[in-house]
Amino acid sequence: MKQEELKSLRSELTWRWADGPAYITQCPIQLVNPYVYNFTITGQRGTLFWHAHTSCLRATLYGPIFILPKEHIPYPFPQPFQEVPMVFGEWWKADTEKIISQALKSRGAPNISDAFTINGLPGPSYNCSAKDTFKLKVKAGKTYLLRMVNAALNDELFFSIANHSLTMVETDAVYVKPIKTNIVLITPGQTTNVLLKAKSKTPTATFAIAVRPYATGAATFDNTTATGILEYEQPSSSKNKKLPLLKPARPKFNDTNFAMKFSKKIRSLATAKFPANVPKKVDKHFFFTVGSCPKNQTCQGPNNTKLAASVNNVSFVLPNIALLQAHFFKKSKGVYTTDFPTNPPFKFNYTGTPPKNLLVNSGTKIVVLPCKSSVELVMQDTSIVGAESHPLHLHGFNFFVVGQGIGNFNPNKDPKNFNLVNPAERNTVGVPSGGWVAIRFLADNPTQVSGLCISIWKYTPVGG
Repeated sequence: MKQEELKSLRSELTWRWADGPAYITQCPIQLVNPYVYNFTITGQRGTLFWHAHTSCLRATLYGPIFILPKEHIPYPFPQPFQEVPMVFGEWWKADTEKIISQALKSRGAPNISDAFTINGLPGPSYNCSAKDTFKLKVKAGKTYLLRMVNAALNDELFFSIANHSLTMVETDAVYVKPIKTNIVLITPGQTTNVLLKAKSKTPTATFAIAVRPYATGAATFDNTTATGILEYEQPSSSKNKKLPLLKPARPKFNDTNFAMKFSKKIRSLATAKFPANVPKKVDKHFFFTVGSCPKNQTCQGPNNTKLAASVNNVSFVLPNIALLQAHFFKKSKGVYTTDFPTNPPFKFNYTGTPPKNLLVNSGTKIVVLPCKSSVELVMQDTSIVGAESHPLHLHGFNFFVVGQGIGNFNPNKDPKNFNLVNPAERNTVGVPSGGWVAIRFLADNPTQVSGLCISIWKYTPVGG
């Protein structure tokens, strides 16, 4: 390769390698070596976030990203009086790297966190944390835009404020048709913007802000609640009075019915200014089953004995060289293969009793897509170990959630009900517990070299 070509290639890769998990698009950043991420914002706006992507470092290393509209460009909803970041996370007393290491040795799920947090603060529902409480102070009659980020490791979260309704206006940095709701469900990796309209008159009470998990799996889960407080500015004559704290109603921790109904309400604006460019014609179809290898079976995961998350019976093995790097520098031989199955190796009742032998194998396998091909991917949850909601994030692309349902996906009937007019446009979605979700996207964010145009992507199971 000529020197000028190599220089151009490195320039191209500078921004292409600025998004993605370790060893997928780039190698991890070395200790004490700085790394500057350069990326171009083109046509994007809204709330996003960043986090570490190696092992459990993302438990504590994360933050929000706010991309404002261009100057003099208004929001497609009432202008808020104030914008408030609200980042939901988890906190451990122990070293999270030691926790995940112990889990790998024991073959079980990692220990749950000691607390959920709102902007780093757990709130009064945990021992000794009453002083470490997020407080939102508002003025009567004003409207506030809450920019919410779920940076928790595994848990989908219910969010609510006592005696207040919310209006969803954006998900994953895409405007949506306004949805009035008392409860918001937000999956790990998702962002959601909601409008909070303060009461017209100053109430003589304070209001709890609650964040608690939505959990459907059979494994141990955290049923605690991070609590913040919504306070109204009080007249000077009432400032020293202790006001009662009202608590919000919340769904059951495993309310799958609520989760499904909530997700189906989300719709793109689908206007001339904010179109929903969902692919109508599909070039590539994929059907992925997601789950884990059953207990007491050899899964050919690490050490050949652990529970191993799998897609189409393949458990992903991290390479020693980043996939994108191996491709660009023509060193892919022995690093990965391009035979990732487009369908599971055999059919079974995915949400019923699983077969005794699932033939799970491990490997570094990828899907190669022609540039600008349109893709439809159906992800089917399975009852292997236990039905569980699996959040999925796709790096490098937004996608449209064209359909979802409970039970086994029916390729002859279900596509007839796909929403191809105004489906939700997202970068993260939950595969419903005991159900399926169908997404479509255009593979138009390619990596290029020598005329070859491909998109490398992988499924990252969370909590499974």
